[in-house]
Amino acid sequence: MSHRRADMFLEPDSDTRAEPPTRGGELDTLTGFLRWQRETFALKCSGLDAGQLARRAVEPSTLSLLGLLRHLADVERGWFRVTLAGQDAPAHFVTGDDGEFTGALPDPGIVAEAWARWHAEVDFAERFVAEAPDLDAVGRTPDAWRGPMSLRWVLTHMIEEYARHNGHADLLRERIDGRLGQ
Repeated sequence: MSHRRADMFLEPDSDTRAEPPTRGGELDTLTGFLRWQRETFALKCSGLDAGQLARRAVEPSTLSLLGLLRHLADVERGWFRVTLAGQDAPAHFVTGDDGEFTGALPDPGIVAEAWARWHAEVDFAERFVAEAPDLDAVGRTPDAWRGPMSLRWVLTHMIEEYARHNGHADLLRERIDGRLGQ
């Protein structure tokens, strides 16, 4: 007996994500790929209710799409507000007990808060990048963990961060409703 998987997320002509430029400068390329990765993550979470977003991968893992959303909001905040902009901006969700993930409960209020914070952090990051003098702008992690960090390094790291977690999101979404792709 053959099994047919659910359809792809979108028909190719319905995909509203902006393709990264195939030619252009370094800043446009980096921000284009980061935007694509962010939009892909949002797409993986689209159309799901609080229970589905909070559904965990497999025991004993606490990994869920909602946990990833909360994690990515804190990652955006940490790299752009704290490291690059030098703000005193404590994490939204990180706690000593893996709060990004353990606090990802199937509650519409928790989901709304996570989306609002993620959007606010992405908006801040996009404004920061647009206003930065160049890709060599430098920030520091508060604990001097890696020393000075360039905007170029942070953008590259953020692409990697989203790409890794989009792989997790692919598997989580397939487990929830069988949807694949994009």
